[in-house]
Amino acid sequence: MSRILSGIRPTGTLHLGNYLGAIQQWIELQTKHDVFYMVADLHAITTPYKPEELQNNIRNTVLDYLAAGLDPEKATIFVQSHVPEHSELMWLLGTITPVGELQRMVQFKEKSEQHKDFNQAGILNYPILMAADILLYKAMSVPVGDDQNQHVELARDLAKKFNREYGQTFPEPKAILTSGKRIMDLADPEQKMSKSLGGGIGLNDSPEEIAKKLKKAVTSSEPKVIRDAMHAAQNSHRATIDAWTGDPNLLKQFHGVRNLFTILFAVADRDTAVKWQTAAEDGTLKFSEFKPALAKAIADHFALFRERREVLASDTAHLDEIIADGAVKASIAAKQTLTEVQQKMGLR
Repeated sequence: MSRILSGIRPTGTLHLGNYLGAIQQWIELQTKHDVFYMVADLHAITTPYKPEELQNNIRNTVLDYLAAGLDPEKATIFVQSHVPEHSELMWLLGTITPVGELQRMVQFKEKSEQHKDFNQAGILNYPILMAADILLYKAMSVPVGDDQNQHVELARDLAKKFNREYGQTFPEPKAILTSGKRIMDLADPEQKMSKSLGGGIGLNDSPEEIAKKLKKAVTSSEPKVIRDAMHAAQNSHRATIDAWTGDPNLLKQFHGVRNLFTILFAVADRDTAVKWQTAAEDGTLKFSEFKPALAKAIADHFALFRERREVLASDTAHLDEIIADGAVKASIAAKQTLTEVQQKMGLR
């Protein structure tokens, strides 16, 4: 049974992109592998955040994990900062990490540009912490999106370098590119869905909230755009800009419609999906009718999630117990690895 690690930053309740892009796959993996799923709160503080909201966001993320179907009996679910070995291993790995490798990271460049007033060392060192997360548990596989693949490559390089300089210690982790859907922001469909952009659908959103958010989603009145976007959603969950060969001015509309059909195909029953697929094909689709139907499909799909979450949230003692137990389980593996690393580096 191979070991797998993954995590999500606690920046609020999880959204549709988190679920369809990652959590859905995590649920499948927990039945076949030794899995560690963390709430990546140390990563969350590398960009601007509100300290007074962080604890609530952490607990909300754990609630979302559990309500979505992650099982603490099958998976080690824990909060990253509750296992201090993450930070210590990060420091030790930092002693063998070339600064140039960090500076060439695409996400470092993007985050530095995005947060010019918060361009701190944490953004630069983010990949070392991610490498520490992975190597601390000697994970062999890491489910990630395309934007995190470069970080897993660094973790692999650091594993090789450490093994070469101090003796065989770490397996060389490999990225598992998530097989889930790539869900884009409703208002800016050329960007991944996120809470910060304002076009995200929360898993715990009410049917009314979902319908309200979908009203603002980018669409098109061009039958060709609608048809081609539907085909792109049908054929590939990672359709890129290259999938649109028409008027460049309609690119945003293409991605907006493709995104809505990607969501539809992921959450709707077959009859509903076929109905709107046919309407797109023959040029009769009306978004004034499609958006409410999609809102209902999303709300129905996550009805059980909302019910489970409400029950879980009402029992704070049980949630505290799950969080504490997860830290204990994660710490057992983490302490063992850190001690081994310290001994090989001459620190013990």
